[in-house]
Amino acid sequence: MPYYFGVYHWRRRLRAIVLGALGVAVATALAVGSRSRFRRLLAVGLALWGGRTGWRAASRLARPAPWRLDRGKYEAFAAELPLDAADRVLDVGCGTGRSLVGMAPALDSAATVVGLDVFDDRVILGNAPTLAARNASRAGLDAAVVRGDAARLPVADGSIDVVTACRMLHDLPAPAARRALAEAHRACAPDGTLGVLELPITHDGSTDPATYWRELVTEAGFTVTTVTELELERERGRYVVVVAEP
Repeated sequence: MPYYFGVYHWRRRLRAIVLGALGVAVATALAVGSRSRFRRLLAVGLALWGGRTGWRAASRLARPAPWRLDRGKYEAFAAELPLDAADRVLDVGCGTGRSLVGMAPALDSAATVVGLDVFDDRVILGNAPTLAARNASRAGLDAAVVRGDAARLPVADGSIDVVTACRMLHDLPAPAARRALAEAHRACAPDGTLGVLELPITHDGSTDPATYWRELVTEAGFTVTTVTELELERERGRYVVVVAEP
């Protein structure tokens, strides 16, 4: 297994597993030695609820699978960006390194690549700079991985050729997503490129994610050059790709 990208939403799912197990245990205690029809019926209902709750949470622990990249979306994303000509690339919200690994084949081997994330392990088990760097290294990418805030990028003005944000803006509150895009604009070189890969999710519940993300990028000061909607049947996913210039 070449990569390990961590278990998503592990705390929430672990709590559900424990709660389900407790439900089954309580149901067993109610049923053992009881002659009360009501208690037996209550025990059956509680056992069914506990088993269902625990099983659903356990089955979702490996969604997405911690070792699976689902390369198609990153290949399609990278094809929209001038990564092969970029000397300096910043991947904002790199997490455990899925996006770094996914874009690695398209990057110039001499490029300086930085991955940045807050590395919140409350959401992804094992989320840390060392894990992201290790995954990137296994993909043949020598990336510098740093802990930081998307709203305060630790780079100079106009210093990055390509700034990417893969599936991270929707996780932020709308004001924070706007600040992150404004920072990306500050960091992007005058002739640079911003690439956003997003789920078809919006902060305001809009039914047109492509328009929503285009407008958010435009509000940050960028000129949008392309908006692409991806439908990847093999990966069972839909995505929006926005490419823009400062």
